[in-house]
Amino acid sequence: MWLERFGDDLLLSHQTERGRDAVLGDLDQRCAVYSFQPGRVFGKYLPQHASERGAPVLLRGNAGESLETEVGEAGARFALDFAVGYSAGLFIDQRANRARVRDLKPKRLLNTFAFTCSFSVVAGLAGAETVSIDLSRRSLTRGEENFRRNGLDPKKGHRFITDDVLAVLPRLARRGEKFDAIILDPPTFSRNQSGAAFQVQRDFDRLAALALEVASPGAKILLSVNHSAMRVADLERAARGALRMQGRSGRFHHTAALPDFPSGEGAKTVWLEL
Repeated sequence: MWLERFGDDLLLSHQTERGRDAVLGDLDQRCAVYSFQPGRVFGKYLPQHASERGAPVLLRGNAGESLETEVGEAGARFALDFAVGYSAGLFIDQRANRARVRDLKPKRLLNTFAFTCSFSVVAGLAGAETVSIDLSRRSLTRGEENFRRNGLDPKKGHRFITDDVLAVLPRLARRGEKFDAIILDPPTFSRNQSGAAFQVQRDFDRLAALALEVASPGAKILLSVNHSAMRVADLERAARGALRMQGRSGRFHHTAALPDFPSGEGAKTVWLEL
């Protein structure tokens, strides 16, 4: 269970109603420590099975206010919508990795499983061309809006591909496309238009191998998952296997743990530099 702050809104992720109510009971005291008074508090149930996921629900605050809002991160602007689905539109446990993308200033960034394209936006703000891939056209449309919110034209130097990542990567390779920064942050489970399933524990090795096919020399690749049964060591093992298959070499860069996330929560990540 944890709290995330999005501007004046709080999102309380919980596994039980008892735990949720306990946090709500002393929330004002917690917020007073930081001289912060939340405008609204949303609750998000964390189920054991993806099929049980639902949109956050309003626990406290004005029910008449729009469920759409905007937040800022290091100068970038992102739209949130608490009514659209399980995620409001921005994973804040990836903020250190977004900062790294800004610092890298890539020329061409490939963002797989792009969702609302936050990595693409920060790369675009740093001057990169970007390619964003996701199964959901709705998510990519939200991503294009995030580009516009940041003064970027999504039609100039940026592409949005609604398709299965595992099908798109070989096509990019056949065309000879190369990228000096690649984001691999897949969901635990997804199903494409044909009904074929992506399962991160089973398919991450293949994903890493396909990504190397479009990685330029010296490319930086983010390897990231949010699956309770996978560890950073599993990501490194997948990357080493892919490197051996292609006769390439690289080294790993570990980012520091986020100080405001509970131990063991949030995405597990490592950067691979070729």
